[in-house]
Amino acid sequence: MLEVFICEDNDEQRRQLTKYISDYIMMENLDMKITLSTAHSKEILDYVKANNVVGLYFMDVDLKEEKNGILIAAEIREYDHQGSIVFVTTHSELTYLTFTYKVEAMDYISKDQYTDIQKRVIECINTAYQRYVKNSYTNRKLFQVKSGEKMISIDYNDILFFETAVQPHKLILHAVNRQVEFYYKLKDVLSMDSRFYRCHNSFVVNKDNIAEVDIAKREIIMINGQKCFVSNRYLKGLKGVALKT
Repeated sequence: MLEVFICEDNDEQRRQLTKYISDYIMMENLDMKITLSTAHSKEILDYVKANNVVGLYFMDVDLKEEKNGILIAAEIREYDHQGSIVFVTTHSELTYLTFTYKVEAMDYISKDQYTDIQKRVIECINTAYQRYVKNSYTNRKLFQVKSGEKMISIDYNDILFFETAVQPHKLILHAVNRQVEFYYKLKDVLSMDSRFYRCHNSFVVNKDNIAEVDIAKREIIMINGQKCFVSNRYLKGLKGVALKT
């Protein structure tokens, strides 16, 4: 999923920019979400440092902080090398700084009255999304599934486990940062990747993302703390995984 970040200290401008983006994501059913819309750059920096992110960033240049938006973008670039950065600003004279700090901005959108900001924002979303999809296909093995009217792509490395849903013939995929419900058979998941293991009649787990197996409770604890069940008959296939008795 392509994550979107908005950093703008003007409340009304931030609200309007957020609406442009959220409306377009919903209208086009894009595999994107607005992760943060804030006046404080530290919130975005803290998130990017703590998570493996490929993002689309809409940054104001004059943030009324110790550092301007271009310097903040340079810090973001240290952690998100593939992200797309867009400056929405009245300070076009400062664009030379993006070359000084090697920010590699996608675009500069002026806040002046002559600019169709919504049109430019949508163009940036489309370009960033196309790049994201292309890079995802090229660099990563993706699990792709249709959920509702949306085609979802999830990195195999982020998959924790699959479980059968209450609704017949549906599964719930548990990933590190999301859950997706879709029509599929649990037995067909097993053949997709050697890391997938049938640990219970209702669960298939990604063995690479197991943190611990609690034998007494018949539970598997994943790297993010989520849990799924394991039955006695399938315990032997988890040899080499951290076992807790």
